[in-house]
Amino acid sequence: MRRLSGSERTEIWDRFEAGESLRLISRRLGRPASTMRTHVVAAGWARPVPPAEWSPRRLALWEREEISRAIAAGVSMRCISHQLGRAPSTVCREVANNGGRVRYRATAAHTASRHRARRPKPARLSVDPRLRSVVEEKLDEWWSPTQISSWLVKAYPGDEEMRVSHETIYQSLFIQGRGALRHELWRCLRTGRATRRPQSGVDEGPDP
Repeated sequence: MRRLSGSERTEIWDRFEAGESLRLISRRLGRPASTMRTHVVAAGWARPVPPAEWSPRRLALWEREEISRAIAAGVSMRCISHQLGRAPSTVCREVANNGGRVRYRATAAHTASRHRARRPKPARLSVDPRLRSVVEEKLDEWWSPTQISSWLVKAYPGDEEMRVSHETIYQSLFIQGRGALRHELWRCLRTGRATRRPQSGVDEGPDP
């Protein structure tokens, strides 16, 4: 079996973070579901951010140095943003998040930004209280994660924010450090177990 290409790895994470299940991603890429699962589990269920990878949307070190020099010269945030070709809100947020005008330092701000980028993204259910509330309600009613994921698509056909894969629900219940649902909800799963048994083949979870 050939190794995943860089573009395939990127697509896996783009789709996984958008709420698609590993089974669906495997079908779209024409790859075994076991390959998808192995890749995601090996990364700790979070997209890796290599040190050399840097989005152009993020401020570069030279831009931060320009901000630092401009602040020392008393230049306004709006003028700095105009000089850099960046939105004023971007520059204001950058300075506010890194000590303000008095304590802003380019190198320290750049290091902190790269460190934040390498952190695992917060679990989907931890940042969306409306979605989390609905999922918890269905778990309380003894619905399986697979049932919940399928039901959300039908119950909220025009609302892309109300989407979550059953893997994400399992992550929030079982993956250490990423729990977003009430701890006691694992007891509502039909298995009655606090851990998942290894799945074989393309089976990504218990049947509804």
